[in-house]
Amino acid sequence: MKLSKWSQLFLVSIFGLVLASLLAACQLVNIDFVFVAASAGNTPGSAGQIYAYATDAESGALRSGAPTVSSGGTEPVAMAVTLDYNNLYVANAGNNSVVHFSVASSGVLTSKDNVTLTSTPVSLAVNPSGSYLYAVSGTSSATLTEYSLSSGAIGSATATIPLTLPGYPTDIIVPTGVVVLANGNAVYVTAYDKSAYNPLGTTTSNANPGWLFGFTIGSSGALTPVTASPFQAGVKPSAVATDPRSRFVFVTDFASNGLIGYIVTTGNSLDFMLNDPFKTGNEPSALTIDPRGTFIYVANSLDSTVSAYAISLPTGTPSTVVNATSGAGNTTDTEPQAIIVEPSLGRYVYTANNGGNDLTGFRLNPSSGALTTAEAVPYPTGVKPTALVAVPHGNHAIEVVTP
Repeated sequence: MKLSKWSQLFLVSIFGLVLASLLAACQLVNIDFVFVAASAGNTPGSAGQIYAYATDAESGALRSGAPTVSSGGTEPVAMAVTLDYNNLYVANAGNNSVVHFSVASSGVLTSKDNVTLTSTPVSLAVNPSGSYLYAVSGTSSATLTEYSLSSGAIGSATATIPLTLPGYPTDIIVPTGVVVLANGNAVYVTAYDKSAYNPLGTTTSNANPGWLFGFTIGSSGALTPVTASPFQAGVKPSAVATDPRSRFVFVTDFASNGLIGYIVTTGNSLDFMLNDPFKTGNEPSALTIDPRGTFIYVANSLDSTVSAYAISLPTGTPSTVVNATSGAGNTTDTEPQAIIVEPSLGRYVYTANNGGNDLTGFRLNPSSGALTTAEAVPYPTGVKPTALVAVPHGNHAIEVVTP
């Protein structure tokens, strides 16, 4: 039977609508933007870059997102975002700068302002209200600097505190990380005493090598050392994180292959957890806690693996998570140096692999905490990626826990 011209057009239209519906159903749904700080080339003077990726809701796979932008310097080493995810900060070790970017709803980054530190920046953190930025810096002396923030813009330094060890005022203290409690009441800095721990070099001090400094944050931003600070933190603490309820602080010990746990007590002072340190892989370099405060993930740089732990909510004690198949799902590319859990669903984990020039993605089992490798890994980046942050996209709900 021969169809009329109008009948043919009607069938073509119906077919087009059906095809469009099928294609729409197959489209990737972006839940997060993942930003990675890396270099553009292998030479020391290569420009720093921030690479953007979009996260697929169904698989956790990453695809290229907004255009790559300059980090505003060389050798980017750390990033931080405000809790409203409208502002991103990157620290560049090559020119001692901290650069502020606005984050558009499309994931586009726009450079806004910057400050120059007097020494090499190492790590960054922002308080929950977005009113203060914390930078730790120094390779031969450690300094914690607090900057005021106004609508994301970096203002003047409101506090500058040299980190020195009581009883050993001339020891060389090298900072490694900084974090702010989720309730905004305190800031903690990890550092090690190079005068006491200096592999292949000389030592001049018998002090404990690893330390965690704590400061209570006053209503005006004033920083006051907490009782008994600094606290011993193994041999070479490499990273620090807190849970979303502000009850626990965790530190990785790069030299001793351990995870150290602390309980936050009165006045933001700290007590050691029972039975710590807890075993990690070799040379743990970074850690993160999922948005629900249920699991800890540690990136082990020498092993190129991720260790997973379940947090006991009454005590904070981390227990090793065993994957369904022993050793399955936790292997990264070479030398992971940063790790995050995306905030929208809290279902995907990503590592920045400094030696592999790429990212590795994992699916997170929300019941057990076990990891399985995401699709299409690894995801190429620039040279020597060192820092990661994730920003929710659109109106997707964010996994949060009230402190």
